[in-house]
Parts: sequence; structure tokens; C-alpha cells
Amino acid sequence: MKRQVKLTFPQHLIKEPVIFTMAKKYNVMPNIRRARVTETVGEMVLELEGTEKNLDKGIKSLKDQGIDVELVQGDVIE
Repeated sequence: MKRQVKLTFPQHLIKEPVIFTMAKKYNVMPNIRRARVTETVGEMVLELEGTEKNLDKGIKSLKDQGIDVELVQGDVIE
């Protein structure tokens, strides 16, 4: 199963490996579709692939860390 999500990171998490950690812990494969990261802003659009259960757990873990997660419809790169 695949889901596209837009992540907005709080400033204190911009330099942390949250995507890597989530991917490894929940067996979710991330594919970065678009990203904009500066010293103060972190935005990323990802395509996440995994089982529905693992995707739900991975997305919940991102939200629990304070990352804003929005589901994206359609292909980001069109």
C-alpha cells in the first residue's frame, strides 16, 4: 500500500533523522517527492509504502513527535 503525505517539521526536528527512524522502526519505505529545508523551515512530501498497519503506526509516530502530517491526493510531480 502507498500513501503520499506532506510533512511540516517544527524547527527543533529539522536536523533529526525522524524519517529514517520511522522507516526502520515500522518497516516503511519512504520516497522523497519534494522537499524544502532551511534553518527554520522543514517541509517534505513523501510517498510511503508498507502495510496499512505499519503506515498507520509510522504516521502516528511522526504526529506524536510534533510533525504536522497531511495526506496528499494525486501525484505531486505532474
